[in-house]
Amino acid sequence: MKLFKKPVRVSNLARRGLKGVIHLLSLGYLVGLFYAGITDNLGPDPVDTLLNETGIWAIHLLLITLMLSPLAKILPSPEPIKFRRMLGIYSFVYALSHFATYILFELQLDMSLIATELVKRPYIVVGLTALLLLFVLTITSFQKIRRSMGKRWQILHNSIYLIVPLALLHFSWSQKTIWQEPIWYWLFAFVLLFNRIKGLVTTALKKHARSKNRKHATQT
Repeated sequence: MKLFKKPVRVSNLARRGLKGVIHLLSLGYLVGLFYAGITDNLGPDPVDTLLNETGIWAIHLLLITLMLSPLAKILPSPEPIKFRRMLGIYSFVYALSHFATYILFELQLDMSLIATELVKRPYIVVGLTALLLLFVLTITSFQKIRRSMGKRWQILHNSIYLIVPLALLHFSWSQKTIWQEPIWYWLFAFVLLFNRIKGLVTTALKKHARSKNRKHATQT
């Protein structure tokens, strides 16, 4: 389904303006959160509020990033893709802030507690795995690295389809339920991921079938 017959185009000025707004909102909200925490304006449990807000917005930004490819096809327009890298990086920034809040304020930099926490709360291991994968995607998102990696870059960046369920598993497990708030994120992610994963599996099966046919042809 396409909303418009011709591809939607956006002027350079409008694109720069929209990117400026995204930078302002993303950085502004994060700085505002930590400022409110420092000035004791985040309620009775500021650390918990910081953890919740940075974590949930990391997921929001991750899902928005994932939404851009189908949006580009529906419009149709190449414009949404031009915002994907920026939003993906901000997703990592919020996820890193989430982890930093936990280490700095929850554990108060007591490294001896980390091993205990990892055993006691396995969902932290899941979240840390998602964070590390996001880190890899972030550092490989620059053009020079992308060009040097060639086809391997796309294979690596398909790991976003693993990061999303890992992030949602971390969220659900920490909430001790998949119902209530987490279930809506799972449903939305499923809608976004279903067609893409189906396409990846179909492509992989076709490649396997072609490879098998070539082998059979050479043997005969």
